[in-house]
Amino acid sequence: MAAKEPEIIRDKDQMRRWSRAMRSQGKTVGLVPTMGYLHDGHVSLIREAHNHTDLIVVSIYVNPGQFSPSEDLSTYPSDFHGDIQKLMAVPGGVDVVFNPHNLYDYGTSKNANAAARASDDARVGNGGNGVVSCVEENGLGHETWVRVERLEKGMCGQSRPVFFRGVATVVSKLFNIVEPDVAVFGKKDYQQWRIIQRMVRDLDFGIRVIGSEIVREKDGLAMSSRNVRLSPEEREKALSISKSLSRARLAAAKGQTNCKELRDLVTQAIHESGGRLDYAEIVDQESLEQAKEIRSPVVFCVAAWFGKVRLIDNMEINI
Repeated sequence: MAAKEPEIIRDKDQMRRWSRAMRSQGKTVGLVPTMGYLHDGHVSLIREAHNHTDLIVVSIYVNPGQFSPSEDLSTYPSDFHGDIQKLMAVPGGVDVVFNPHNLYDYGTSKNANAAARASDDARVGNGGNGVVSCVEENGLGHETWVRVERLEKGMCGQSRPVFFRGVATVVSKLFNIVEPDVAVFGKKDYQQWRIIQRMVRDLDFGIRVIGSEIVREKDGLAMSSRNVRLSPEEREKALSISKSLSRARLAAAKGQTNCKELRDLVTQAIHESGGRLDYAEIVDQESLEQAKEIRSPVVFCVAAWFGKVRLIDNMEINI
């Protein structure tokens, strides 16, 4: 059977018209939001979406709203043509790729043209020196933000204070444009998944948010678009994250419920392998509040730097 080629839509109004037309025919629409440079982890999200909806929209958009001016927006990897080929190889394919030009350009800002060029730089991955974060003053004329105030405070929110504001805002925009019935997010970004779930609940979006399990390389490394930036040596050292998390989960299953002891196990392993720890936290799976003893389902979340690459991973502990 010939590979299914997705329709590529770049215009917001056209995307909304397509979705409404499909839903008027009784079809259900699933959305898989991505920033591109797709890998098997993204493919697993699409496979999961196929279990729940008739039609699949994959968004490919490097969101400047979640990067602070000092972060790696301009170096985020991109391969749009390669992404389309990977999507065509997915069983069942996808129906639409939503690849907007710039979701923060409203045609009214005096900086709109510069902003559009910046968006193009980010999308084609040319390392665009002109790329700016839209959190900069007067960057793109955008001034409305969505915050999930308590859930965004810890873990990644500590070291990346604008990140979840940017994520919640762009996901809200995508939900309003695509109007899906279901949206699928990876559990690798555990805090992000829970924040989107809470946002959907609190703002009464009529969307079911599904968390899809982490997909790992054969050696256990959690799949990430940033993995390509690891040197072979750094990649080998980065395995300390998943290996130590697995040891901590096993220790918990054997009765070690003191969270400090479990955190120390992981922290030591990452430091000994040359990693620079951002955080290692054991938190309640829904409230994301720190736990001292494991008495209910928790998730062990880790972020660490290897070289210039920041990696995140987690494991749920259900005992």
